[in-house]
Amino acid sequence: MKYNALKGMEDILPPDVFVWQRVEALAREVFGLYGFQEIRLPIVEATEIFVRSIGEVTDIVEKEMYTFRDKGDRSVTLRPEGTASAVRCFVEHSLHTMPSPQKFFYTGPMFRYERPQKGRFRQFYQIGVEAFGAAQASLDAEIIIMLQNFLDRAGLEGLNFEINSIGCPECRPGYRDALLGFFSDRLPDLCPDCQRRYETNPLRIQDCKVQGCITLRQGAPVVPDHLCEECRTHFDELLSRLAFMKVPHTLNPNLVRGLDYYTRTTFEVTSEHLGAQKAVAAGGRYDRLVREFGGPDTPAIGFAVGMERLVTLLKEKTAPELHGPKVFIVALGKEAEMEGARIAEELRAGGLRVEPGYDGASLKSQLRRADRIGAEYALIIGENELRVQKVQWKALKKGEQGEVGINEISRFMGIRK
Repeated sequence: MKYNALKGMEDILPPDVFVWQRVEALAREVFGLYGFQEIRLPIVEATEIFVRSIGEVTDIVEKEMYTFRDKGDRSVTLRPEGTASAVRCFVEHSLHTMPSPQKFFYTGPMFRYERPQKGRFRQFYQIGVEAFGAAQASLDAEIIIMLQNFLDRAGLEGLNFEINSIGCPECRPGYRDALLGFFSDRLPDLCPDCQRRYETNPLRIQDCKVQGCITLRQGAPVVPDHLCEECRTHFDELLSRLAFMKVPHTLNPNLVRGLDYYTRTTFEVTSEHLGAQKAVAAGGRYDRLVREFGGPDTPAIGFAVGMERLVTLLKEKTAPELHGPKVFIVALGKEAEMEGARIAEELRAGGLRVEPGYDGASLKSQLRRADRIGAEYALIIGENELRVQKVQWKALKKGEQGEVGINEISRFMGIRK
C-alpha cells in the first residue's frame, strides 16, 4: 500500500530545505541584533487559550482549529497561531518581573483546516516575534523597521508595508456603531460569514476576502476617523518615526486584521506575486491580552512571518542550490575503504562535510555520484595510492586534478591545525 502525506501537509526536501535553513539563520541573526531571544513553545495547548485570545466567533475558532479531547478528557488544540502561546508562557513564568521590554522570537509549525492553495497549507510554518512591556510608539516603529531589515536582507523586493491603527476599547465602540449604520442596508448582500460578523464583530467585515463583500464595503467608515486622542497621538508618533527613518509604507485605513486581540497599531507586508493569499507577514499591538490571561497590565506587540510564502518568493527570484559536500571519497577495495573512512573523520574534525562511496562501486560510478550530489572535490584511493601513500584528487567543478600525500590532505583542503 502506498501512503501519501495528508492534504495540505507538505514534506520539505533538499534543495528547498536549504532556503528554509538560510531564512531561519537570518532571522536569528537579525532579531538578535535587536535584543530578541529565542523561545520554544509547545504545539499543543488547552483549547481555551485560543478561544479566549483569538475570539470565539472568528473563523479560526469556529471552522479551522484542529481540536480534540485527550486521554484526560481535556479539550486541546494544535496551535493555529503563536501569540496566544507566547502570552500564556509570559504569564505562567512571571516574565513581567524581568526588566522590560521582554523580547522573544520563535519558529515552528501552526495548524489550520483551510482549503490548501498557493502559500497556504493546513500545516504551515511561521517565525513569530513578540515584545512585552512597552507601550511607546517607538517600539512599534522598531519592530516594523526590524521586519523590513529582515526581509531586505533575505533578498525580497517589491513588498508593500501597510499600516493602520484600530484604536482601543475607548474609541472602538464609536467606530463599531458607524459600521453597523453603514452596513445595515447592505446586510442581505453580504456573505453568510459577514452577516454573522455584523452581529458579533462588525470590524471583521473589513477583513473579509470575498469579492462581493470587498465591493460592498467601498466607502465604509474607517478607523482612523474615530480614534480617541491617545490613540491618534500614538499613531501620529508611529508615522512620524517611520517617515524619519525613511521606511516606505502605505496607510490602509481598512486594515483591521482577523484576530480579536489586536489594539492600536496593525500592519501587513504584502506581495502581488502570491495570488489571493498575498500577505508575507502581519502583526500589531495586543495591549489587553496579558491581563486577560491573568497577568498584570502589560502592553505588547508582535508579528508573524509566513515561511511558505517567504520561501516561495525567494525561490521565484533564485532557484535553490544543492549544497553538496566539500569532499567525496572514492575508495576502491576493502583496505582503501578503511583508509578513506579514517581520512573522512580527519576532514570532518576540521569542519568539512565529507561523503564516502559506500557501495564499492566502480571508479566511474562513484565519480558520477560525486558529481550528481554537487561535491567540490573527489579523493581517489586504491591499492596503488595506498602503496605510495598518495591520493588522486579531482576538483569536479573546475576540471582540475592532481595528487597529494595522504598526510598532507588536511592542509591541502585548507585545514589549519
